[in-house]
Amino acid sequence: MASPPMRNEFSALVVSTRARLSTLWRWTALLWLIEIVDFGLGGALDSFGVVPRSLSGLWGILFAPLLHGGFGHLLGNTLVGVPLGFLAMARRRMDFYVVGTISAITAGLGAWLFGGAGSVHIGASGVIFGFLGFLMARGFYDRRVGAVLLSLFVTFTFGGMVWGVLPLLTPGVSWQSHLFGFLGGVFAASSLASGAKNPR
Repeated sequence: MASPPMRNEFSALVVSTRARLSTLWRWTALLWLIEIVDFGLGGALDSFGVVPRSLSGLWGILFAPLLHGGFGHLLGNTLVGVPLGFLAMARRRMDFYVVGTISAITAGLGAWLFGGAGSVHIGASGVIFGFLGFLMARGFYDRRVGAVLLSLFVTFTFGGMVWGVLPLLTPGVSWQSHLFGFLGGVFAASSLASGAKNPR
């Protein structure tokens, strides 16, 4: 029979895992609900994305991570975003929100500054690349065995995604969002490293 301390630790782990899964569920459900509404409106919401070097297009920094160019686009981001988002909460659940916010801002600003004229940038991929950058860089900044192993796991499992930050001539792919979202995640890993000993 497990000792009371072990039972308490297990119970805490269960509660913590449920909270993380709940966070992912709410985030994913929100993205799909918005896309369903956008589908019903004939894609009208997509115009609220980041429009490079347009003053009104700056508002897209807030809205772009919530919008997608169809269910296929959203499904691809969901399949990668859910595991990376869950791993981003390995230390503490608040990291999901902090890294997500930082990478959304850096991805949006990168697309606004360097995106092609007349283009509209939408999708949660900037945030997802932020999670990737955060997880790959965490081990370097935290210097703890668990963090290093997690960074190595993510690098070997998802490292191929890094090609998405390159300015390849692939129509409809916002490499600017990917690149600057990734850099935002690395910045978040550096900034949050000092608080690693106070998990919540």
